Formats: sequence, structure tokens, C-alpha cells
Amino acid sequence: MKARNYLYFVATTSIISVILIIPLYPFLKAILNHQSPQLILVLGGDINREIAGIKIAKQLNLPILISGGSNLEYSNWLIKKENIPSSLVKRDYRAKDTLTNFTYIVDELWQEEVNHILLITSDYHLNRAKIIGEIISGSRGIRVTSLSVPCSSFCKEEGNRKRHIDLLRAIAWVTTGKDLKQILPKAISGIITKDSF
Repeated sequence: MKARNYLYFVATTSIISVILIIPLYPFLKAILNHQSPQLILVLGGDINREIAGIKIAKQLNLPILISGGSNLEYSNWLIKKENIPSSLVKRDYRAKDTLTNFTYIVDELWQEEVNHILLITSDYHLNRAKIIGEIISGSRGIRVTSLSVPCSSFCKEEGNRKRHIDLLRAIAWVTTGKDLKQILPKAISGIITKDSF
């Protein structure tokens, strides 16, 4: 009887371990990835981020993806000024907030076999962006290393409420494939929208 209980325990423990490990595997892959970044991701919202990202892309000779950055004409001027080949520059203007900076591009990066990105954003925005980036990108096995740039004079410190709401949105996106703004009733999603930028 004891052998039967032992086998039942081993089988149950193995099944539970597999159920828990399989969803966590991409995150473990991202954490254990020690390769150099393959791409610079600049989050729009402050021109200083874009300027710094372009200079770092030139210095490291890495492709750069600017999500929600400055208008195309100004961005092209910055790229030309630094003499970066246009083939190394991608822009994505679909994002409406920090969460969508990642959700709109993560599957494309995964399909392109990008497994490590260098995230550039403002210092006041870094903690929230890094958490969201690690959750969204980590779900595809992509590691996020971050670098902050000083913020313009108009920046203000982000509150914990904004971080917590975006943390919940990121977890919901990974588990359901949808933003909480799409799932929750309009009255609640209005609160989320107001606090998510």
C-alpha cells in the first residue's frame, strides 16, 4: 500500500510541476538569457529618449525600434543627423500607452527571433516600463535590459496606483491575450485609461 501511495504522490507532484513550469518556461528562458541585446527599444513620450536611443544605436551598431516616438519628419532628421542607415531603424506608432508599447510589438520581435532588447525610457518612467516589459516580453522568452535617460522639465514622479494598474493589465494580457480595458466594463476601464499614461 505504501508503494502505491508513493507512486500516487510522485505522479501528482510531477503533473503539478509540469502544469506550473510550462507557463513559466518563457520567463525562465528570458531570465537565464545572457546574450547581448539584439535591438534597442525606445518608448516615445519624451524626445530625450529618442535622441539617446539613436546615439546608443549608432554607438553599439544595433537596430532601433522607436515605439510612439516623435513625428516621422523629425525622427528622420534625427536619424540622418547621426548618420544611421535607415535599414536599422523601425518605427511603430500604434501604441497608445506603455502597455501597448510592448503588446503591439512583442509577437513580431519573437517571430524575428529577438531574445534580448535594450529598453530606453525616462528615469521617472523606468520602473513601470521595465515591469511591464519584463512581463509582456518575458511571456515570449525575451529578456529586457533597461537604461534610463534624464527627463525633461515637464516630467513628474509616477504614483504607485499607475504602476499597480499597469501591472494588472500586463498580467491580464499575458493570461488572456487582452487588455483589461477590453475586458472590463467601460466605467472601470475609464479609470484604467486615465491612470495608464
